[in-house]
Amino acid sequence: MPKELFGTDGIRGTPGSYPLDDRTLYWAGRALGDYLHAIAPAAHILIGADTRESGPHIAGQIAAGAAAAGVTSEYAGVITTPGVATLVRQKRFSAGVVISASHNPWTDNGVKLFAGTGMKFPDAVEAKIEAQILARRDQPAPAAALRLEADARLDESYLAFLHGRVIPGAKLMGLRVVLDCANGAASALAPALFRELGADVIAMHNQPDGRNINAGCGSLHPQSMQAKVAETRAALGVAFDGDADRAIFATAAGRLVDGDGVLLAAARWMKSAGTLRGATVVGTTMANLGLEKALAADGLTLAREPVGDRYVLEGMQRIGANLGGEQSGHIIFLDDAPTGDGLLTAVKIASLVAMQGPLEELVRGLRVFPQKIVNVRVRSKPPLDSLPEVAQALGDAKRALDGTGRVVLRYSGTESLARVMVEAEQQADVDRWSAAIADALRAAIGA
Repeated sequence: MPKELFGTDGIRGTPGSYPLDDRTLYWAGRALGDYLHAIAPAAHILIGADTRESGPHIAGQIAAGAAAAGVTSEYAGVITTPGVATLVRQKRFSAGVVISASHNPWTDNGVKLFAGTGMKFPDAVEAKIEAQILARRDQPAPAAALRLEADARLDESYLAFLHGRVIPGAKLMGLRVVLDCANGAASALAPALFRELGADVIAMHNQPDGRNINAGCGSLHPQSMQAKVAETRAALGVAFDGDADRAIFATAAGRLVDGDGVLLAAARWMKSAGTLRGATVVGTTMANLGLEKALAADGLTLAREPVGDRYVLEGMQRIGANLGGEQSGHIIFLDDAPTGDGLLTAVKIASLVAMQGPLEELVRGLRVFPQKIVNVRVRSKPPLDSLPEVAQALGDAKRALDGTGRVVLRYSGTESLARVMVEAEQQADVDRWSAAIADALRAAIGA
């Protein structure tokens, strides 16, 4: 049964409006607290946030609701989403809460929940918590938001974890690295980490003001990072998103390398080291066909899962793989952590560059097929196969591209959007069929 509040990445919305109004947030904290208290009466949660100005207030509302259920909270302040996931697992918190809307603009925010394992709660648990929120959301919140004080020692613990993830034998001393922090959660952590590792750090977009997160920068807008790499003759550029659970890269030559390229470089290294399980990499339906072909040339298999890091992880666990991720730069090194972590990914790729040479060479042979994603704003989300005109356009495209391309059509899990992805050998085919399917969607259910 579809969930009303939880999408593929938690609860999202506009602060002050449902579902991020004070009343709903309080009852979300209470529902989480009640769930945890029933399992362990001494339950203790960790809360962290990115740099949006609404973060501390939302965190305080969640903490107030949890406290009413007898659950105590510790506050990490501004920290990455994977930082919370790591600390929850290391320090044995009952659960983690991250206040973030990831790569969205500052006007949005969200609430993500992590189990004590450091992984997102299963759908069934989210559904149980959601049912409790919905049952009580019309009741007034009986307590005001708590004022939370951040514990800086938590940052230190997370950075220590990342220090230990450098590939043995890699020396980052003197490696010039450009870090685009998206004015988000990595703004202080990423430069500190790489400076401690001895790198020559050029940090940019690391002055958050509560409203500039992801604004023309970060993984969605990496152009200024690419330019800075060329200007400073850096060995590597990295762009994070707002909560730093993803990272994309620029080579010294200025070529952009997304999550597909990262998976290829990492898979080749892990294969050579004898650590890649099952000769398989787990990607999503959005992974470029070029990645699949490049992996095949190295004797490796790409297994595809639905879009969403939780589904990548589930696929990895099901087939026994230890490397997976998304084109967006959300990469899971399962031997290190069960969640995607932009800083961890940056450490791994910087290690490889330090050991093996330019990133350009590490992704040699990756031919990126032309790909286009069209987002269509929709007024509802009926089953796509129930829309005759959409089914017709989709069928025509698949028949025309048979063997030479792919079409993926899906709804966004966090926004009122349908996403059309077309990939083919020829750009003209990509443009033609993405437009045809998008037009059919607008005619059927366009907002």
